[in-house]
Amino acid sequence: MINLERLRSLHAVGAYGSLHAAADALNVTASAISQQIAKLEREVGEPLLEKRGRGVALTDAGQLLTAHAERAFSVLREAEAELDARRAVVSGELRVGAFATAIRGLAPAALRRLSAEHPQLQVRLQEMEPVEAIALLERGDIDMAIAQDWFNRPLGVPEGLMRAPVYDDVADIALPADHPLANSSSVALSELAGEAWISWREGSICHDWLMFTLRGVGREPRVMHSALEYATQLSLVSAGLGAAVLPRLGRGAVPEGVCVVPVTPALTRHVYALWRSDAARRSAILAAVAAFSAKA
Repeated sequence: MINLERLRSLHAVGAYGSLHAAADALNVTASAISQQIAKLEREVGEPLLEKRGRGVALTDAGQLLTAHAERAFSVLREAEAELDARRAVVSGELRVGAFATAIRGLAPAALRRLSAEHPQLQVRLQEMEPVEAIALLERGDIDMAIAQDWFNRPLGVPEGLMRAPVYDDVADIALPADHPLANSSSVALSELAGEAWISWREGSICHDWLMFTLRGVGREPRVMHSALEYATQLSLVSAGLGAAVLPRLGRGAVPEGVCVVPVTPALTRHVYALWRSDAARRSAILAAVAAFSAKA
């Protein structure tokens, strides 16, 4: 019979891409991982890793074994979730990844509610982009993600994950106070397509959405500046350096020199919770989804 711990070591190398990354994930040394896999190779009678450049890669036999391992571990996680659902008390640790405005706008009240209703549950929250959160969720490095996408550019959700809607957020446009459209009751995005824009980091979901959406109204976007935080973007808008998209979720004070104008039709983004389907009955996840949805 194949040793489960040795199989876990091989599975970690496949999931994390290297011996050192797998060792970090399992809190052991790379040498220990290598020894476990060497023993597993003797058990199955085939090489499971091969050298590739400066690192290693799974052989065909290794890929076959890790695919079966993932299914086996999924069954074990499902069994753990079902046992957890039988307990009367929601307890343990829940690791949650969420994007910045969800942490600012939803997480404080949601975590306060969880702490009050389930004092034996410890929630660990990390800020991260949805794409990163999904990758960590698939690997089992976090238990739940609060993610977002936009009405016209949905985020792909891999097989094996489940989701539930949490909140629909609306975004407005922040303009310098002396902009000709600053005092409008609403604007069409096409009226602003030729503006200088202040965007997010290139490659982020929101930046890619802005580029896609502006190109959809027939203009190549002129992104002049980028900043991660909305407060920084607004300071640039206040200086007359461009326009920015400003979601309402988690919105702080708008500085002097900035006017916020609604868009017609509305720019909507969807916020939702994601978790692994094999953990669907885990009571901590159900409680967290309920808490985030109640706040929204």
